[in-house]
Amino acid sequence: MRRGMLFNLQRYSVQDGPGIRTTVFLKGCPLRCAWCHNPEGISRKQEIIILENRCVACYECRRVCPVGSQEPEGGVLPARDERCRFCGKCIAACPSQARQMAGHETTVPDLLQEILRDRMFYEQSGGGVTFSGGEPLAQPEFLRAILRTCKAQDLHTAVDTCGLASTDDLLAIAPLTDLFLYDVKIMDDSRHRRFTGASNSLILQNLRALSQVHGQIWIRVPVVPGVNDSKDDLQAIAHFVSRLSGIRQVNLLPYHRIGLAKFQRVGREAKLETTAPPSAETMAGARDIFSHAGMQTLIGG
Repeated sequence: MRRGMLFNLQRYSVQDGPGIRTTVFLKGCPLRCAWCHNPEGISRKQEIIILENRCVACYECRRVCPVGSQEPEGGVLPARDERCRFCGKCIAACPSQARQMAGHETTVPDLLQEILRDRMFYEQSGGGVTFSGGEPLAQPEFLRAILRTCKAQDLHTAVDTCGLASTDDLLAIAPLTDLFLYDVKIMDDSRHRRFTGASNSLILQNLRALSQVHGQIWIRVPVVPGVNDSKDDLQAIAHFVSRLSGIRQVNLLPYHRIGLAKFQRVGREAKLETTAPPSAETMAGARDIFSHAGMQTLIGG
């Protein structure tokens, strides 16, 4: 039985496709975007999250930990420790629920049962289910299996992807996916490597291939000040996507700082701590660039 690793399931979402949707977040991502707002979805494995504002420094976590208890004067257990076995004892022992587990395994039948709880809302609003992450194609077999099951239930399906995946895996889910939400971040390859940790070559290649076989693609562009918000950056993206078939709209997503606290919670280093969200004027200018290229363009969503 196919098993997948999730880190969240968000109901009543209106930002990840048409209508009211359930967004399923799968763990694992090949990119390391400086502006990531779901760092708990980067690793394919389970992780410990610490909500520091809840911690009462009782040290129960360390007392029950199979490895941490060997250092009784070490204070509160950190979120990241290479010795961690993810047994969950520290989470169960925490009296203030300051420690949580990011990631849990599920099966296709169990996940479908959760998704179908909101079928009434999908039918009334023209919504459905969206698979996001992390990167959902980091778990290609599980994604394909749950998509096939959802289509058998006549559910509208969407996949939110960064595009860095096997071309074969991407095209294999195309017949099972009603809508693709496809990220395009930076056209310059060297700067893409700098800010995401990977080349954009396969990402752009996959978008070209997908656009030739699929007619419902929404391009998502995160607008990040100092990274890709210049006129040249945005025009380069608009020039590329406006010449592809299958692109139905562009969504410009203004950078926000919500992810900064999440980095701390999972023990990762945030990279854009001093970056402010883009101004309304910047977003309006970005929208004009894509609109002038002939693209239906929305800010947000």
